[in-house]
Amino acid sequence: MKTHFLAATFLLVGILAVAQDKKPEELRRIKNTAFKAGEEVSYVLHYGLVNAGNATIKVENTDKKAFGQPLLRIIGTGETMGAFNWFFKVRDRYESYIDADGVFPWMFYRRVNEGGYKVTQDYVFYQHKKQVDNGEGKKFTSPDYTQDMLSAFFYARTFDMRNAKDGEVLGVTTFIDDEIWTQKIKFIGRANVTIRNGTYRCLKFVPVVQRGRVFKDEEDLVVYISDDDNKILVLAQANVLVGSIKMELTGAKGLANPLAKIK
Repeated sequence: MKTHFLAATFLLVGILAVAQDKKPEELRRIKNTAFKAGEEVSYVLHYGLVNAGNATIKVENTDKKAFGQPLLRIIGTGETMGAFNWFFKVRDRYESYIDADGVFPWMFYRRVNEGGYKVTQDYVFYQHKKQVDNGEGKKFTSPDYTQDMLSAFFYARTFDMRNAKDGEVLGVTTFIDDEIWTQKIKFIGRANVTIRNGTYRCLKFVPVVQRGRVFKDEEDLVVYISDDDNKILVLAQANVLVGSIKMELTGAKGLANPLAKIK
């Protein structure tokens, strides 16, 4: 695992060095008021009525740059708690280095250990060449500004949803497990959602997923995003083949905007 990470680090250094020669204006710049360095949100995962795990996502500044532009480091971690560690221990960590102004990744780092199933990935995104290096000697052609699975959500948070219509489908091109895939999510309205720590105004979405994989139907997973300029995940609830799972917000700090919490 250490060898993979060191190799990916050298690749990142290489791409950042090459990147200095390209003009900054040639890279995408978007208006991002949704998040900033210092943001940290936390969640609890329920399996039925039992607290099964927790997760944290945070955004940090970093001294790394690409094309002379600053990068942000996004870190997502998840782990099981209590008795769940005895029969299905989970220790997951995801990291993404994204362009602070363009909200696209240069490097993605993934370490998954779920009940003994392990995944090690170190992707380098050559955005100026439309390529992704999977860290294992393979390079893949990719569309402009392809995202990784973590940065994709942060890029989607920059979308303007003020005039969104029911049934509208949004898509983000993502590189996942050596494949280019367009993650799609359908907007199905607005709702007030009550969880353990309060009630929130939310945007309601149904991700478009493959039938017969994890979910019985594509609408068995419903996601609620705060109906404000932050657009953080408030609640996700799913009916899976072996029961039901719920992930809900437990804390948020360092947000760029006021949270749509109903007092």
